[in-house]
Amino acid sequence: MKILFLTNNEITKSLIDWLKKKEQVVVLDEKISKEDILSNKINFLISYNYKYIIKEDVLNLLSVKAINLHISFLPWNRGAHPNFWSFAEDSPKGVTIHLMDKGIDTGNILIQKKIFIDEKKETLKSSYEILHREIQDLFKSYWQEIKKGKIKPEKQKERGSIHYKKDLEKFEQILSTKGWDISVLELKEKYKQFVENNKLCL
Repeated sequence: MKILFLTNNEITKSLIDWLKKKEQVVVLDEKISKEDILSNKINFLISYNYKYIIKEDVLNLLSVKAINLHISFLPWNRGAHPNFWSFAEDSPKGVTIHLMDKGIDTGNILIQKKIFIDEKKETLKSSYEILHREIQDLFKSYWQEIKKGKIKPEKQKERGSIHYKKDLEKFEQILSTKGWDISVLELKEKYKQFVENNKLCL
């Protein structure tokens, strides 16, 4: 099987290295086109920490053989910065592997797992790293079943939530001092104060 692996983040490297021992893997960090699928004779597509939206005409070339690895418990926190929003909005935390469709993280779910994050102990950065370890382990455990189409996809049943990159911009001052090293508890408190002071609707 020839796989096109889409990513823009070094945190995915260990999973790519693992997969290369089992499959033919082409890695792409630029915006994908139909030609990338056709010229490389791709059988399967994996998107993981990839910043571009994949167009429907590209997905149509792959039928259901395109999956996304997302560090949230879908349908909660679709889109950008899912880890930040899971704490800010007290929504479910976890990881999900799902089929891709033309929407943003709206495809049918293959596998997902709720993850407990110790909010008294972890930072935004350390919790992010925990979620990536969890989703990579989940992928490794189920790759053979995913590849062979043995897992029955399930529709996302709830409305959930979605966030875009621009949504975080007005809250950037929360991260201005400590950045991603801010503790989860401090992040939640600062977010709550910011919303109250600016009379924002959650």
